[in-house]
Amino acid sequence: MQEHIEVIFTPLVVKPIAVVAAALSGFAVGGIWYGPLFGKSWMVASGLTAEDLQRSASPLRTYGTAFVANFIGAWVLASVLGTDATPMNGAFVGGVIGLAWVATALATIYAFERRGPLLLMINAGYQVVALAVTGAIIGLLQ
Repeated sequence: MQEHIEVIFTPLVVKPIAVVAAALSGFAVGGIWYGPLFGKSWMVASGLTAEDLQRSASPLRTYGTAFVANFIGAWVLASVLGTDATPMNGAFVGGVIGLAWVATALATIYAFERRGPLLLMINAGYQVVALAVTGAIIGLLQ
């Protein structure tokens, strides 16, 4: 007998407060990840300097784009998890999505762009952790 997992995608059955809180969590995780944990290593691996980052695009554009992207990702993850999710289930599903889809997609892109493995580990690691936290928050508040 073959078992299967049924995924029900219900984009209209999400709690907006859960999605907004989950979307904002990416900033908290990113602040720690790209700050005290891996900030210096990330700058070296990406070939950027603090001056480069200060001269880059406007903060409104950068953080606005990040929020919209986080919001869309959180909305879709909430839609996949549904209303019966728990924080543990949400963290697991978010982490698996981060590892199986996002990290592997980045690995493919980085291979063709000839970017180093350190940058891949830092950026993919952030995505896995951020999506796990996003899922946990959705499981808690959904």
